[in-house]
Amino acid sequence: MNNDNSIRMLAEWEPQEAIVMALPHEDTDWAYMLDEVHSCYKEMARAIVESGEKLILLVKDKVQATELLKDLPMDNILMISMPTNDTWTRDYGVISIDTPDGLKAIDFGFNGWGLKFASCHDNLANLRLRDMGLIPSDAYRNLRGYICEGGSLETDGQGTLLTTTECLCSPNRNGGLSKEKVEQVLSRELGFTRYLWLDHGYLAGDDTDSHIDTLARICPNDTIVFVGCRDIDDEHFEALLNMRMQLESFTTADGRPYRLLELPMADAMYDEDGERLPATYANYLVLNDRILLPTYNQPDNDRAATEIMRLAYPGYQIVGIDCSALVRQHGSLHCSTMQIPQGLLYL
Repeated sequence: MNNDNSIRMLAEWEPQEAIVMALPHEDTDWAYMLDEVHSCYKEMARAIVESGEKLILLVKDKVQATELLKDLPMDNILMISMPTNDTWTRDYGVISIDTPDGLKAIDFGFNGWGLKFASCHDNLANLRLRDMGLIPSDAYRNLRGYICEGGSLETDGQGTLLTTTECLCSPNRNGGLSKEKVEQVLSRELGFTRYLWLDHGYLAGDDTDSHIDTLARICPNDTIVFVGCRDIDDEHFEALLNMRMQLESFTTADGRPYRLLELPMADAMYDEDGERLPATYANYLVLNDRILLPTYNQPDNDRAATEIMRLAYPGYQIVGIDCSALVRQHGSLHCSTMQIPQGLLYL
């Protein structure tokens, strides 16, 4: 594919048909807290199917999954038996692009966020969906020789990519490519024409090398929401201040500053070993008519984040989902979901 503006990665707020999730099971790192995380997944599933979208759920055990979701509208849920290493479908699900030949499903390689974790099953998920006939063969595009995760890509659907240098230039993904080399690949395959590279910003406990969807997100109407830190004693203060300054320097395609909306930093949360967890309000999911916003049992912060999202997405319903359990494995709501646009799959 050539970068001739005839292809483009879709924005998350474009019309969707389904969300892909993978249910935690006893052979994953969730084994010690399955009931807690299953409760979170059930609430996500409920919000998705009540929105009218379909839920494609990758499961190890259909009987167990059916029992968990038995009071939900099962007509809107497609369960697919498939082995998985983990639950973070954002990072191994297909990337959807629009082309002159219709919608295409891009299958990049997934190597466990730079060879940190096992990924042998997750890396095959899209191939299995194609072989099952869910992804049409003529829509499936194999780019598995290039490592790229959905959580590292934020776009307005009009050719702009917002991303982080630390992740896309990681030596453990594609051998440490330069920004210029990364741009060559992503312009050719996803149609990007503008790049907004963030060189600052991180969250303690994040295993992804600073995925953009933990830090800053592109919204409609030339808006960017981002995580801020107002506590000078917090370890994130300097890095997130520098990130904000860089965001303030970015301009839209027609040269105007972006409208920036600051999300609160969640109060520090820790795992059983005392390691700080990457709780972030930026890790939300856009559905057709609502936003699923992660919350963390922090009433003031949860409320403030909800109000910011109302400003960023006018006309959308903001639905809070308690992700206190989900963040225990160092991810959150957006990480555990991948949207599928209308008309891509055989459903």
